[in-house]
Amino acid sequence: MRVILNGVSTLKPKTGVGHTTVNLHRALAEQGGADSYWLYPGQWAGGVVWGVVTGPHPPSPSPAGGGGADHPLPPRGRGTGGGVLLAAAKAAYRLHLRAAARVGRFDLYHEPNFVPVRTHLPTVVTVHDLSVVLHPEWHPADRVAFHDRHFRKGVEAAAHVIVVSESVRREAIDVLGLRPDRVTAIHNGIGGQYRPQTPEVVAEVRRRLGLPAHYLLAVGTIEPRKNILTLLRAFCDLPTAVRGACPLVLAGGWGWKSEPERDLFEAEARHKGAVHLGYVADADLPGLYAGATALLYPSFYEGFGLPPVEMLACGGGVIASTAAAVREVVGGHAQLLDPHDLAGWRDSMRRIATEPGFLNEYRRGGVAHAGRFTWDRAADQTRAVYRKVLGLADRSGDVLRPAA
Repeated sequence: MRVILNGVSTLKPKTGVGHTTVNLHRALAEQGGADSYWLYPGQWAGGVVWGVVTGPHPPSPSPAGGGGADHPLPPRGRGTGGGVLLAAAKAAYRLHLRAAARVGRFDLYHEPNFVPVRTHLPTVVTVHDLSVVLHPEWHPADRVAFHDRHFRKGVEAAAHVIVVSESVRREAIDVLGLRPDRVTAIHNGIGGQYRPQTPEVVAEVRRRLGLPAHYLLAVGTIEPRKNILTLLRAFCDLPTAVRGACPLVLAGGWGWKSEPERDLFEAEARHKGAVHLGYVADADLPGLYAGATALLYPSFYEGFGLPPVEMLACGGGVIASTAAAVREVVGGHAQLLDPHDLAGWRDSMRRIATEPGFLNEYRRGGVAHAGRFTWDRAADQTRAVYRKVLGLADRSGDVLRPAA
């Protein structure tokens, strides 16, 4: 079995979909056996594409834990020349991917980023969430317009759809009208670097990032659905002594439509002790998690929610929103709060700072729970989908019925 995966989302700087694509491909390739998996376009060609589209100064990436839909190619400037170049680059990329799919004698094409390119091959597409469909107000107009033109048609034409949680699977069936046998939920994995850290590693990350001994942490690009505004308001409402004992640290860049969060941060939260780190290198994330007193994850909506699972893997405590997919993946190992409950978030932040054992009950068993989310497991389940689509035998020797 020869599979081509579209790797445009892995071109630097990577966001959430880019990281999941890289890790899935790596696990598939390591387990490949007689099968082969090509992540198109490859390192050299990818560098050329990136250079043509973005010029010499690419935008700052989001942290590894940040989620959300990636653009098919990263945007250049808004000027007419940049828009024409971007459109031409996208068209050329699609044409070349189609040609590569044809001449490479592949059996199947996997699009890991929502909207597949039309090829002659049976296609599997991964849908990470339905936020663009359900909440277009949370996304830039060009992303919404692109989804309006291409998303539903691409999903309907696919032989099979992979989603990253049972929550999104239910949405895909109910909202998109997909048959249940055409949709498979496969949880994301987390990297092996997310594990309890030594005191020395934690101390070094704190020193390098200029962090205190105790802090509340939020990880992810700051954009409307992440609900960081609630955290900032709750933090600003805390007594001075509590804020000083355990300040709020934001690890993630300012994303689209983040002006309200930035304004509140600059006008009030920063002066009351909140810290904005911006982008944090992947290598520092495990130590950043492990050094935090708790992770706060108030998102309105997620398809999966990597940061809470990564925090659990590092042995930390989590307070998360009641968003359906987040509830699913934390599995009872986090305190859950309604994302609109400002008083609840404020009270929990106060208790974290003043009651050392507040989250112990939720933290218990969290490392073992997070250990279930591996890329090897995701690769096994993804390979089974490929084989089902192609009507190949599974490992037991049973022949799988091709997807209709």
